[in-house]
Amino acid sequence: MARKRTKKRTHVGANNPDVDTAGHANAKNPKSMVIRIGAGEVGSSVSQLAADVRKVMEPGTASRLKERRGNRLRDYAVMCGPLGVTHLMLFSRSEGGNTNLRMALAPRGPTLNFRVEKYSLCKDVQRAQRHPKSGGKEYITPPLLVMNNFTRPDSDAKSKVPRHLETLATTVFQSLFPPINPQATPLKTIRRVLLLNREQSEEDDGTFIVNFRHYAITTRSTGVSKPLRRLNAAEQFLSSKTSRKGKMPNLGKLEDVADYMIGGENGEGYVTDATSGSELDTDNEIEVVGSTTRKVLSAKARQAAAQNEAEPEEEEENVERRAVKLVELGPRMRLRLTKVEEGLCSGKVMWHEYIHKSKEEIKELEKRWEKRRQEKEARRKEQKENVERKKKAKAQSGGKGDDEDEDEEYYTDMDVDEFDSEGLAGDAEYQVNEKMEEDGEWEDEAEEIANS
Repeated sequence: MARKRTKKRTHVGANNPDVDTAGHANAKNPKSMVIRIGAGEVGSSVSQLAADVRKVMEPGTASRLKERRGNRLRDYAVMCGPLGVTHLMLFSRSEGGNTNLRMALAPRGPTLNFRVEKYSLCKDVQRAQRHPKSGGKEYITPPLLVMNNFTRPDSDAKSKVPRHLETLATTVFQSLFPPINPQATPLKTIRRVLLLNREQSEEDDGTFIVNFRHYAITTRSTGVSKPLRRLNAAEQFLSSKTSRKGKMPNLGKLEDVADYMIGGENGEGYVTDATSGSELDTDNEIEVVGSTTRKVLSAKARQAAAQNEAEPEEEEENVERRAVKLVELGPRMRLRLTKVEEGLCSGKVMWHEYIHKSKEEIKELEKRWEKRRQEKEARRKEQKENVERKKKAKAQSGGKGDDEDEDEEYYTDMDVDEFDSEGLAGDAEYQVNEKMEEDGEWEDEAEEIANS
């Protein structure tokens, strides 16, 4: 009897090495969730801003995430582990109307609290452009992250914005996207760039302001005339399934294609970027080596070449000069760092822009946090003992009373009281929930669920 075949290449249990293919997502790459906290209270503009930021974070983000009004921060934090989420970006609106952004590292923090002082949506940026660029294959790969002026040369531990805070902010932003290896990453996979520029103040005034910009990288060949580029583009559109007639040049009034190439009857000849008479900006030109086929000699051909002592022919590199241009995709944001917390949207405040504590106050806060930590450890220990006790009682009873033991205490190391959905007491969502409790709407919903 023939032995059954065991598949070892594509099925579960295969010992295949993890190959990092350039331009494709990897399990080790960072993943993020862009969330609106208080989905019914932030407004349409902040909701659209969160959707635009999700496009920036693609492909390593939950682009189709749907928030509900009843979702809490704890609900998202619990799911970070099973889903492999490493970053949370939380948009919210305070009672005073300020838009806030909290960037947290899951599951232990820290958390950077930003105030969004100004922002422009993607549709506003595209409306102001003459030739806006719509999203296409740019969002298949993560953007190239460019950071500028994040550390001051004269900053130290005693500055208003200390050096360790600048290093922390740099590390948090760098961890949003997977690292790029310049030697192994193909140039065609870099289609977008995310620019983060810190506004440099003349003196150490204690502000940390970051400008957020998002661009698409476009290239075109230099040394080729504009009419020839239009003909090449028209040929590509004709070969594609969705051809656009607007991209086709109008040659109906010309007798020959040469008239189109030289600019009509009064043309000035074959004009390129170099012969147009305008000043060239050579800073944005790069040399790209094209992929060429390499001739592989057989064993006999190599032996014959060795006998004849013929020198191998040098392969000519297909080098093409291309001009690089950045087209803004949006959104734009001006972020002002206001607070840094030690945990996930909770915990000890490591830095605050407006509130400064003395040494005595810091020692008092340290004692308070130590007391809370001990209470939390005792509560965790008690929860664990209760779970173990119920498991033993269930084993002794022989599995009877399953209905009574289904509502066992949920063991978790997170403190529910520490989580605040907006980060501020008395915010809009808190007031809405309190009002619903006063009106008895929560009881009505509980009755509907029980009756259904």
